[in-house]
Amino acid sequence: MRRITSLCFLLVAFALAACDQQPAEKPMQYSHAPIGTQIPVYHLVPHPLYNPKKLSETIQPLVDYLNKQVPAANIQLETSRDYQSFEKKFRSREADFLMPNPWQTLEANKVGYHVISMWGDAADFKGIFIVRKDSGIKVPADLKGKVVSYPSHTALAAAIMPQYFLFKNGIDINKDIQNNYVGSQESSIMNVYLGQSVAGATWPPPWRLFQKDHPSEAAQLKMIWETPPLINNSVMVRDDLPEGIRESVRQALLNLHLTQEGKKILAGMETARFYSADDASYNIVQEYITRFEKEVRPVERK
Repeated sequence: MRRITSLCFLLVAFALAACDQQPAEKPMQYSHAPIGTQIPVYHLVPHPLYNPKKLSETIQPLVDYLNKQVPAANIQLETSRDYQSFEKKFRSREADFLMPNPWQTLEANKVGYHVISMWGDAADFKGIFIVRKDSGIKVPADLKGKVVSYPSHTALAAAIMPQYFLFKNGIDINKDIQNNYVGSQESSIMNVYLGQSVAGATWPPPWRLFQKDHPSEAAQLKMIWETPPLINNSVMVRDDLPEGIRESVRQALLNLHLTQEGKKILAGMETARFYSADDASYNIVQEYITRFEKEVRPVERK
């Protein structure tokens, strides 16, 4: 009987351990091209501002539109489970098209990606802090000794800019607070709702979407502070793609807001429109990052 009991215990323990293991990441790809087509396939990889399911729901309509506008290309969407896996993809030049944040834009430029447009209004790219309405938090000093959540340490609008804001308001983010990097924008907000952090950093589009998708939870939260804006996310293309494909995609993005279909796609992305931009447009980000790393912390953890 003891042997049977011990065996059962081991089997249960093994099963629980197996449940905790994370499956290997598999890119989520979508295609409407017929089997056997000779049209070249290009992967478009957005940074994980939402979880993979929500991101695919948000960006797939854009990919479908691009495939109609650029018939010489079969563009497929590929999502990433977190910021680090996304950054690994562009550093190894796996992606053909990127939709990175401004800091990632600088990093991708180093390995041969170039900006073809800006994704959204520059004024919309700012960090915001979310707290519970019953938190009692009124000024940044009230965060001392407490937990603040962020999507990732490399999230520009949702971590770097909020931490610089706190620094400018007298908070030593390395000593005065506990920084919790939770993987996604929605998780940063949900940590506040669940009481696991007293404040969560994010940026306007995910907060607007959260209010739509989770109205009862959002009703118990409020935005308390915001940072000055910088420049919005980019769209980039790898340097070895054909010029014709690159230019066709760029024009399709810039004209997206001119049609009813395009306006509907943009509304689903919580984005006003795509704007003309190039690598030089993001020089302002390098200046910002240089100040941040000198005064606050390195962007990347060693």
